[in-house]
Amino acid sequence: MRTEHDGGQHDLRHHGDAEVRDGGAALTDLAVNVRADTPPAWLRDVIAGSLEGLAAYPDGRAARAAVAERHGLPTGRVLLTAGAAEAFVLLARALKARHPVVVHPQFTEPEAALADAGHVVDRVLLRQRDGFRLDPALVPEGADLVVIGNPTNPTSVLHPSALITELARPGRTLVVDEAFMDAVPGEREALAGRTDVPGLVVLRSLTKTWGLAGLRIGYVLADPGTIAELERAQPLWPVSTPALVAAEACVAPRALAEAAHAAHRVASDRAHLVAGLREFGPDGLYVAEPADGPFVLVRLEQAPAVRRHLRDLGFAVRRGDTFPGLGREWLRIAVRDRVTVNRFLQALDRAVTLAAG
Repeated sequence: MRTEHDGGQHDLRHHGDAEVRDGGAALTDLAVNVRADTPPAWLRDVIAGSLEGLAAYPDGRAARAAVAERHGLPTGRVLLTAGAAEAFVLLARALKARHPVVVHPQFTEPEAALADAGHVVDRVLLRQRDGFRLDPALVPEGADLVVIGNPTNPTSVLHPSALITELARPGRTLVVDEAFMDAVPGEREALAGRTDVPGLVVLRSLTKTWGLAGLRIGYVLADPGTIAELERAQPLWPVSTPALVAAEACVAPRALAEAAHAAHRVASDRAHLVAGLREFGPDGLYVAEPADGPFVLVRLEQAPAVRRHLRDLGFAVRRGDTFPGLGREWLRIAVRDRVTVNRFLQALDRAVTLAAG
């Protein structure tokens, strides 16, 4: 572990969608961590039905109550946001942190939002040799805002909740990004719904599992005082009516059952992908394990060349060098169905051969 400030070497605003924009639109997308074949038809119908109410201003009370019920919380502990990305901006602007720390490698938007708000951000860099696992003792004692992902993008590490809660202490805000937690069977290690951890703020996204990245919907779970501070920093009507209707639908019992089933399917498909990737061990490919998210992180010396050849062969994967703590030799691969994974593994075999030549 070490701490650092950004010296401009990481493009914190680079996200997986850049791999499939413009000339990449025809590629098979293994760069973006949105579940394939979503949103489902029933959810599209729900969203389409909301369009008749667009003349009225959005009313988020029903969706807020539904999210609160889903986590067994009072509504005063819930704030709906335009995706988790808006939540990071609100936290950066509303909370008067003096010593913010972001645990990396992880989603880069929290640090970017903090920096944009004028904060000087310290990093705790977790290491490959430690399996990118958290040691709470590595976080500076003086940190009054700590951000960590669970499961972490891009490492796919699922940190034990007991370890994360060791980071909590009076006077510190502990932000846990659980954007991919609903892709974990049983949501084990989740902290959403906990009220006994001081300073805990949990972020959830509904865009990944339900394919709603273009609609922008997520939420914050925190103590009522923090929720009130964040709400004051929001503009009026920050979440659209279609997004509110989608949020209410996605936390209903039917949707939760569907998401739980999808999480088990993702776990099975991920195991298939990891098994195939291990076959490239003799070629120098390392798989970060155990993986618990809907994506897998790999290390390969010729990763930039392999990524270029994969594009020529019809596949987009996420470059890793924009994540603090990782370099040009890392790639992130989204989990897809077995047919797609098999096609990808064949392309990877060809790409590795071409890169070696």
